[in-house]
Amino acid sequence: MFELIKAGGWVMWPLILSSIAALAIIGERLWTLQKKTVIPPALLTQVQQWLERKEIDESRLTLLRDSSPLGKVLAAGLVNRQHTHEVLKEAIEDAGRHVVPELERYLNMLGTIAAIAPFLGLLGTVLGMIQMFSGIGSHGLGDPSIVASGISQALVATATGLAVAIPSLMFYRYLRGRVDELTVEMEQEALKLIEILRGKREKV
Repeated sequence: MFELIKAGGWVMWPLILSSIAALAIIGERLWTLQKKTVIPPALLTQVQQWLERKEIDESRLTLLRDSSPLGKVLAAGLVNRQHTHEVLKEAIEDAGRHVVPELERYLNMLGTIAAIAPFLGLLGTVLGMIQMFSGIGSHGLGDPSIVASGISQALVATATGLAVAIPSLMFYRYLRGRVDELTVEMEQEALKLIEILRGKREKV
């Protein structure tokens, strides 16, 4: 493995660091963006039970905020439940605008890795070709190892860049779609809460 890294030139090191960062981001986001973590299935039912029993207080609101991203949105609605419909809706939307960036955390970095990895591979390719032609200019075509070394660096760097970029881009697209899906579901749950608070919805 070390020989392969050595053959690819110094460009291999930023590519390796990029691959480690990409793996860490992918693993962390896959764990964080689980539906049961972002949108606990029984949370709205629990909130409705608190409302029916008139048990909404600061401790329960704090518990709700800390439970999940959806909990933060619902807590914003509960805090403003005595206000007009417009104020209630704006409070929930504002909470949602703060929650979404938390769901998207590190995704821009993953997208950047997916974008720059092929260019780093291309840089390694160019450096390998420069090394090859420089060696030919200095020693002629008598030593095939010079040509082989340059071509090896070019191919290894290109392959590594693509190997980092392709899965990074795939997971970036998947995770962005996952965030969009969870955001839509949170909006639906928030609308249900508004209907409950306005007495337009039966028990969940």
